[in-house]
Amino acid sequence: MRASIEDEVLSTIKSNSPGFFERAVVDLLVRMGYGGNRQDAARAMGKSGDEGIDGMINEDKLGLDVIYIQAKRWEGTVGRPEIQKFAGALQGKRSKKGIFITTSSFTKEAIDYVTMIESKIILIDGDRMAKLMVDHDVGVATAGSYEIKRIDSDYFDE
Repeated sequence: MRASIEDEVLSTIKSNSPGFFERAVVDLLVRMGYGGNRQDAARAMGKSGDEGIDGMINEDKLGLDVIYIQAKRWEGTVGRPEIQKFAGALQGKRSKKGIFITTSSFTKEAIDYVTMIESKIILIDGDRMAKLMVDHDVGVATAGSYEIKRIDSDYFDE
């Protein structure tokens, strides 16, 4: 059931507009604890829109550090050149932290590249994004749950 809902989440994202994808990315990151609130994060997303960076979000609710974001709604795989461009854009901002999120996947060369550079770039492919969205209740709703009872031994202690 989980795999089915994850597949449905990803296909629904792909069938929507690029603007929807950016909002979904913001919602996910805020639900994961980044950026303070959705309004602050949403203002940051798409604000820069140049130099290879789609947006930025606070690393924590206090805004002690900024993480830059690249969001790509693609069908093909994202290769090393795209990651290198993003790494260069991070250097241009004097930042060492970034998240590159896509609806597709990354080549092995792209994955290997992020392990060899000084900047910390987290790669989130479409499958992982869908899993995270389900984990953090973004775009999904609970249809049912089961409650299992056990004896509360503290209650019965005299």
